[in-house]
This record gives sequence, C-alpha cells and structure tokens, in this order.
Amino acid sequence: MRGEASRIADRVSRDSLAPKLRETGLDAWRIGNELFSITNVLDHNVQLERALTDPSRPVADKVAVLNTLIGGQAHPMTMEIMTDLVGRRWSRVSDIANAVEDFGVDGMMYYADATGTTLQVSIELAELHSALIGMPVLRSELSDDSAPAEARTKLLNSLIGSSDLNKVTKRLAEHATCNLRNRRYLQTVQWLINKFSRHMGESMVTVTTATPLKSEQIKKLTAIYTKKVGRPVHINSVVDPSVIGGMRVQVGDEVTDNTVVAQLQHLNRTVQASA
Repeated sequence: MRGEASRIADRVSRDSLAPKLRETGLDAWRIGNELFSITNVLDHNVQLERALTDPSRPVADKVAVLNTLIGGQAHPMTMEIMTDLVGRRWSRVSDIANAVEDFGVDGMMYYADATGTTLQVSIELAELHSALIGMPVLRSELSDDSAPAEARTKLLNSLIGSSDLNKVTKRLAEHATCNLRNRRYLQTVQWLINKFSRHMGESMVTVTTATPLKSEQIKKLTAIYTKKVGRPVHINSVVDPSVIGGMRVQVGDEVTDNTVVAQLQHLNRTVQASA
C-alpha cells in the first residue's frame, strides 16, 4: 500500500498529465511501451530508484539522470511524465515505479480509445482471466519469478500467440508476466480489467456457460448486476463446453461458480474427505 506522500504525488501527477497523454492519440502506444520498459529498469535497479526519489537531491540532478537514461530516445511525452514524477516526493523509492507503470497502462488505454478498441480489449482480458481460472498449472508457471522472463513470455505466447487478439491485449498480457512486480499473474490481469472498467465507467461481468447465453438472459443479468454493483455493467459471455452446465459469474475478484463441473469437483472432494 502506498503512503500518503506517494498517493498525493500519484494523484496530482495523473490529474495534470493524463489529459496530455490522452491527446497523443496513436503515439500513446509508443509511450505506453516506453513507460513499461522504464518500469522494468526501475524494478531491477534500486540505486536508480533512490537516485530519482531522493528528496535531498535537486530536481535538476534527477532530470540529468533521466536525460542520461532516456534523453533523445524517448517520446517527449514520456520524458515529460518522468520529469514530473522525479520532481515529486515519494513515501517509498519503489512507489515511483508503480506510478510509471500506471501511466504505461493509461497509455495503452488511450491508444485503445484512439483505435476504437477499448471495449474489445476489456473483453479479451476478461476472457483470458476466465480461461486461466481453469488452468492452475499454467497460472503458476506464468507467476514463477524463478523462471526467466523470456521463458514465461514464450509460455504465454504458446497460449495466445495464434489467437486473433488485439495488440493492446497481447501487450498487456505480456507485461503482466514479463515483469511480475511481486504479483501473481491472474492478480495483475484482474487489476488491468478493473482499470479498463473504471476507464469506461462500467463494470465487467464475465459469465461462463456451456452454451451461448440468449439475449433475454443477458438483459436479465445486466439488470441484476447493474443493481448489485450500483453502476452500469457489461456482460462478457464466455462459452466453455467443459463446464457442462450451469453458470460461473465473475465480478472483479469475486467468483460465483455454480457450474456442473464445479459441483462435481466439490462432490469429489467431499467424498474423498469422508473416505
């Protein structure tokens, strides 16, 4: 959890620069990628983080460090964001990397806005999350920080590489495992879904069934969950024949699994426990 100084720094910086980042349009793709790269560099270089967050060090010195690191190579908006961040006070040195990552995700969202694919990316992330719920071994491997990042990324690409996913979805999914940042893979994907949902002003409700939902069912679920969460919702219908029947509903981190396969698994555990 971020301290008060970091929360203030993050909020003021984002209030100031998010509109400018949004206005970069298609360039937001490049900026987002650059900020993800900087996040990775900071996460693996504590001395650099300290140099950029030391409150006793003049801001001009910190900007000089930035110029050595990315000056002349990065997009001007990337440099403006970083210059703003190093000029603020942080509760912990690692909090600046969190702020850089947040701006990186914002860049990806604004690029999706510029290309009219924001909802598509949000749905694809939710489908990825839903699919991984039933793949515990793969989830564990994607979250294994003892394995090289290249190996985790290769594993992810073996799962989604041939799929027709939006490039923003692929980049965010790759970022989630390329730099784990002390998080589990599924946790990061859910965080990304939540950020997109807030950005769109609605909540994502992923409903997994063995057969496609009918329009009447979608309307009913939309009404139920709009009332439940207190804001507009989007029903993301995922078809997975392996659940056999019933319905699994996920809203944020909360999962209600009433599928036939879940009931069978519960029955099996009960029988084994009583044997």
